[in-house]
Amino acid sequence: MSDNFLLNDQQSTRRQWLQGGGALALGGLLPSMTSAQATWPSKSIRFVVPFAPGGSSEIVARSTAAELSRTLGQSVFVDNKPGAAGNIAMSEVARATDQHTLILGHIGTLAVNPYIFAKLPYDANKDFKPVSLLAKVPSLYVVHPDVPAQNLKEFIAYAKSKPGKLSYGSAGNGSAGHLAFEYLKMTANVFMLHVPYRGTGPMVTDLLSGRLDASAIGAAAILPFIKSGKVRCIATGSAKRLPQLPDVGTVAEQGFPGFEMTQWYGMLAPASIEAAQLAKLSAETMKAVKSPDSMQRLTGDAAEAIGGTPEQFAQFIAAEQARWQKVIARANIKPD
Repeated sequence: MSDNFLLNDQQSTRRQWLQGGGALALGGLLPSMTSAQATWPSKSIRFVVPFAPGGSSEIVARSTAAELSRTLGQSVFVDNKPGAAGNIAMSEVARATDQHTLILGHIGTLAVNPYIFAKLPYDANKDFKPVSLLAKVPSLYVVHPDVPAQNLKEFIAYAKSKPGKLSYGSAGNGSAGHLAFEYLKMTANVFMLHVPYRGTGPMVTDLLSGRLDASAIGAAAILPFIKSGKVRCIATGSAKRLPQLPDVGTVAEQGFPGFEMTQWYGMLAPASIEAAQLAKLSAETMKAVKSPDSMQRLTGDAAEAIGGTPEQFAQFIAAEQARWQKVIARANIKPD
């Protein structure tokens, strides 16, 4: 028997052994990964909302949680944890390691706080993994019925006739409502007093009572009060008129072309989440947002269901950070 034959036979045997061992190793790994994905979630999931109850964030979060509870086979419950412009909740979830805690990301906590606070207890880009963009909610510019303005042009003229004497409220410094009104003030060159609150709910209470003159609020939270006549909508921040308010012009239509202001909400997981779990959560969340029931709930509140991959959400966050960093610097917005 030749030496070449023996060498070839040894090499063939070695290849077979390696291939067999590799298959065994891969076979042991794949079931482990599949098992990890299949067994998650193994208990209830806490979906933290970093704001007080009563705002658009609550509507978006509860709509998504209801659908995920059905598709994931585990309860997904909303836990409101307001305070410090969302920083308390964001910091807590950033440190979570139980794989069953999520948070509702928002224009304020992701694209504003990094530029108004000298030091944050969390890193918006490193401490979390984007799951999916959930929804966009147009900001509606509203006034108390006692304000003698039927539309945006009349309101701006009225505000200019009383510089510094009108007040507008928001859910807090750096909140979406604060940004929306500062954006309008800069665009229209008017001055009004800003009154920050601890959440949308208490701010709306004062607006309804007449202690505030105006506000910019997510459509989902304020539409019922507009329809009941308790507040008057003078403009929408959306690119197009809303079906729910066909007679109300957009800001762009009323003299400020290109103006658009929407709040947005997305789901984030702590950076510690495992890849298989993130993949499963993202897939189920995208389906949940686009489900007929969820679409119906969100559309009824003038919210636009979005969905999308983690990569798309990450790109969206980066673009929003670049946009609002400029507005914050120009308006000199400071934290509470």
